[in-house]
Amino acid sequence: MSDPNWWRQAAVYQIYPRSFADSNGDGLGDIRGITSRVPYLLSLGVDAVWLSPFYPSALADGGYDVDDYRNVDPKLGTLEDFDELVDALHGAGIKLIADIVPNHTSNRHEWFREALASPKGSPARERYIFRDGKGPDGSEPPSDWESVFGGSAWDRTEDGQWYLHLFAPEQPDLNWDNREVRDDFLKTLRFWSDRGVDGFRVDVAHALTKNLTDPLPSKAELGAEDENLNGEHPFWDRDEVHDIYSEWRQVFNEYDPPRTAVAEAWVHATRRARYASPDGLGQAFNFDLLRADWNPGQFRSIITTNLTEAENSGASSTWVFSNHDVVRHATRYGLPPAGDGKPTGIDWLLSGGTTPELDAERGLRRARAASLLMLALPGSAYLYQGEELGLHEVADIADEARQDPTFFRNPGVEVGRDGCRVPLPWTAEGPSFGFGGQTAHLPQPDWFSDSAVEVQEEGEDSTLNLYRSALALRRELQTTEQLDWVPSAPEVLHFTRSGGWHSVTNFGTDPVDLPAGRVVVSSAPLADGKLPADTTAWVVAEA
Repeated sequence: MSDPNWWRQAAVYQIYPRSFADSNGDGLGDIRGITSRVPYLLSLGVDAVWLSPFYPSALADGGYDVDDYRNVDPKLGTLEDFDELVDALHGAGIKLIADIVPNHTSNRHEWFREALASPKGSPARERYIFRDGKGPDGSEPPSDWESVFGGSAWDRTEDGQWYLHLFAPEQPDLNWDNREVRDDFLKTLRFWSDRGVDGFRVDVAHALTKNLTDPLPSKAELGAEDENLNGEHPFWDRDEVHDIYSEWRQVFNEYDPPRTAVAEAWVHATRRARYASPDGLGQAFNFDLLRADWNPGQFRSIITTNLTEAENSGASSTWVFSNHDVVRHATRYGLPPAGDGKPTGIDWLLSGGTTPELDAERGLRRARAASLLMLALPGSAYLYQGEELGLHEVADIADEARQDPTFFRNPGVEVGRDGCRVPLPWTAEGPSFGFGGQTAHLPQPDWFSDSAVEVQEEGEDSTLNLYRSALALRRELQTTEQLDWVPSAPEVLHFTRSGGWHSVTNFGTDPVDLPAGRVVVSSAPLADGKLPADTTAWVVAEA
């Protein structure tokens, strides 16, 4: 637990608190529910838990609209419950990474309520980004910018001014040029670090600093957030954001071991390294595999590029296939690629999960192979709750049951992210499949019964037991942060790690030969000693 480099090759398990485990039967997951499942996390074999927001919130954006950064949502528990969770995790040898949301508060935060009650130009308003409107009476927004969730990025207040929200209207953007804002977040980092939090996942890390000098550019002039190469976009990935993270690093280094951080930064690959700098956050998410098709050429290029980036920055790479914002990879791999840079699964969701037809069996087979490949890579592996059960995306959620703001702000364009946030099935029966004593806050499909933890624990070849075996072997086999590619057929990815450990993935349709040695884990049964299609195996050379 005292190793300062624990994060470099950690297996990190993301928990969406409201959908993990419900201890009091109100249909909403909570902190005590997570604590009750620490034995499960220990048996899974993860090194750390990343806890999505658990702060007081109206849930305008699933908890990413924060009312109070130094408290626990009373619907989820108390600070004492949080302390008990930290103790339970640490007692099991598991670290805790807390989500922090610095770009915006909620509109219920005491600062924003004070800002609305204060006059134009007041210190309270200077904590946020308020502007006069355009037009003779100021009735037009300061620019035609759109929020990430659709609709205008500006909302008008009762006194006629407008405030900026890059996300939902309930998420007003903070003004990071304000020293009070910077100091308050340093206080928040120390508050949670003092309570035993081992690291932080930084939400929208590339959006904090902004240049809103008039005249503001039009929407057409902005460009995409991950195409900014010069640090001069008005609000995405500006160079001065790293001054903030340099201050954060000083706080992290006050602790022993130093607190860690990982940036969620949707930036061009050439600009990712600054977020992962040892003088900044230390690590940054690489979402490239998450966006890749089931294609060996794409996988190899992404892996090679990101390992080189990590080596040059001094960080370790990060690998991820699923999280709380995207269609689960077991589903993506069962659908034809969307093409044109469009995320796979969006059209399928819009159809209610009917078009194109999902090949669920193939999707799960490929997801198992992809996850086993990922766990063989040097660097940190980020897992999302439920992927160890092979869960698919839930597509057929009734409109009246949906919660994601993207569904309401982009009707007919996006369904939203509720389908990957449906509460987990722990048992084959019960009103919420063991999630809690009553029905869950998002409806669970009947097919969850066959995917429940208690069912998979009895299945030797289940996805859950595959993850358990792979994570245990990963700890045993993990060495330096390098790999060597082995010349192979175009449809095969074969690399070795030091110590004679091979990972082989067959992206093709015909079985292929494996290297000499002992197969210690395989994502699907071998075919007469050969590696079948859509399968990964680890082979250890015999001494």
